[in-house]
Amino acid sequence: MLTYVALATALMWLPYTLALIVNGGLAVTMGNRDRPLPPLPLWAQRAKRAHANAIENLVVFAPLTLVASMVHVSAPLLAWTTMLYLLARVAHYIIYAAGIPVVRTLLFFTGWIATLVIGASILSTLSQ
Repeated sequence: MLTYVALATALMWLPYTLALIVNGGLAVTMGNRDRPLPPLPLWAQRAKRAHANAIENLVVFAPLTLVASMVHVSAPLLAWTTMLYLLARVAHYIIYAAGIPVVRTLLFFTGWIATLVIGASILSTLSQ
């Protein structure tokens, strides 16, 4: 699941970059960006912020997932929480880009709770 999360996060730049190409052209997009870029559509601005948020959360999720695997946290628990995280983060990206505020926040907290459960499971496993 960590691989899927990392790959999904790695692909989240594509939609807003394509919007930049459509708005400013390929030459501007591939240029040195010495001048301000043309503004992105609102959905693309939200997608860019959602991508940044996914990267910020991956920095916490990935090491916890690796440590959980190394200390042999319950496999079903780890599988469930990592799948929940993946689904929440992909849905968060889509909903954020679509501009649906409350659902976006609920999905963010779903991923955050999954991360906390992984961390708590590590602590629980180490204390046994």
